[in-house]
Amino acid sequence: MAARHPRRWLILIVLCLSTLVLVLDNGVLNVAIPVLTEDLGATAQEIQWIVAGYILVFAGLLLTAGSLSDRYGRKKVMIAGLAIFGLASLVATYAGSPEMLIAGRVLMGIGGAVVMPSTLSVLITVFDDEERRKAMSIWSSVLMVGLIGGPVLGGALIAKFWWGSVFLINVPVVVVAIAAAVIWMPESKGPWRQPDPVGALLSMVGLVSLVWVIIELPERGISWPMATIAVAALTAFVIWELRTEVPMVPLQLFRDRNFSGGSLSLVLLQIANGGLILALTQYLQFVLGFSPTRAGLALVPMAVAVILVNGVGATLGQKIGNRPLTVAGLLVLAVGFGVMATLRADDGFGMVALALAIFGTGAGLAQPAATAALMGAVPADHAGVGSALNDTVQQAGAALGIAILGSALASRFTDTMPVSTPEAARGSIGEALSVAAHTNDATLAQVAKSAFAHAMSGTFTISAVAVAASSALAFVLLRDKRPTAARAEDFTTVS
Repeated sequence: MAARHPRRWLILIVLCLSTLVLVLDNGVLNVAIPVLTEDLGATAQEIQWIVAGYILVFAGLLLTAGSLSDRYGRKKVMIAGLAIFGLASLVATYAGSPEMLIAGRVLMGIGGAVVMPSTLSVLITVFDDEERRKAMSIWSSVLMVGLIGGPVLGGALIAKFWWGSVFLINVPVVVVAIAAAVIWMPESKGPWRQPDPVGALLSMVGLVSLVWVIIELPERGISWPMATIAVAALTAFVIWELRTEVPMVPLQLFRDRNFSGGSLSLVLLQIANGGLILALTQYLQFVLGFSPTRAGLALVPMAVAVILVNGVGATLGQKIGNRPLTVAGLLVLAVGFGVMATLRADDGFGMVALALAIFGTGAGLAQPAATAALMGAVPADHAGVGSALNDTVQQAGAALGIAILGSALASRFTDTMPVSTPEAARGSIGEALSVAAHTNDATLAQVAKSAFAHAMSGTFTISAVAVAASSALAFVLLRDKRPTAARAEDFTTVS
């Protein structure tokens, strides 16, 4: 057995910092959008591109970036991605027009896509089987801290400074992460393989087109030209990768029950999560009247539960394996969604906090275990692209959840509103409350809140079913077997 890397816990700090800056950025941006709209005079379409530009580029480059990290070195690629992300943050900070901010966000998407696969792939190469689960739980907890802390930090920065500070805060974190990576992190890479430019191009075209279709779905329906491009490119990608001698993505990974089971569990979990964040943030702000910052703080019960249970799950996972933890965690998640489905307009925050604590308990058990099962099936020389596949399925699941469940939420809200309601108030709860405020109609506001709670109940019921289905899939597909240890001799390593 190879000796454990002496600086592995310091390396984990670098990986957590690198991941944290990416997760925080998306959260703080959501809070900054109203101020951006006013200060830059951005149109609704430009705001959409400020948000979507990052997502499109990030999703499209993940697989290619993971492959590059395996080929050229995970440390080197991660540092390059951090540098791009930091420079792009400066561009966004001092943007004087919506177009410049969009350019900055696209560059940030490039940097984020380069960084993200490297973090998890480095983690699984410097920690052995015995400690990897604990390290992965810490990494997952940092993701949750970023998710909750983003809106809170963004609100505080905007209140104290100006909107550009939500991007400027990235720079010192990036500088510290790069310096720490240079000092502490070893280089690792897989065996040299011939580049696969055709696979890279097809994956980028297919994933960008797919995410484009998902983003457009709630408001404009299916974009058939883009959907056709997505299906054609991804089909061609699969055919090419199966036939080429040196594929960018080893699709045979999906023949492994743990990899395919972990992937399916995570994508269904992320679909449900997308619906949770979308519906709950609107419920907290429009129905309960929370500010964006307070709405972010309201998610603390979930974060605390995730962090506490992650630690317990890391210990249990060593004893009972990934399959029982994943199945049990997903069942608890389904219960959490069931509790959320009972929420009404006049319930207050108590029931929300209870539901979030249950949800966090389930997520803390299931997500690290499913990720460990998936990554445990990845050969050492494909750690980067395996990590990228994990990131891709979760990103696609989250986007699908927002698109599909967002459409269901909006449709159900419109159907629930009385036919006598003004047409301008039937599209969304935000529009309804705006009409009620302008007409001083307290009854309309109350009707809209009740209709939204009813629509949200249906959305969470769908989420509960999706998570229960993923639990059944995990039970059928996952198998607990001791994965092959990631040994030092499997890598070209330079201290």
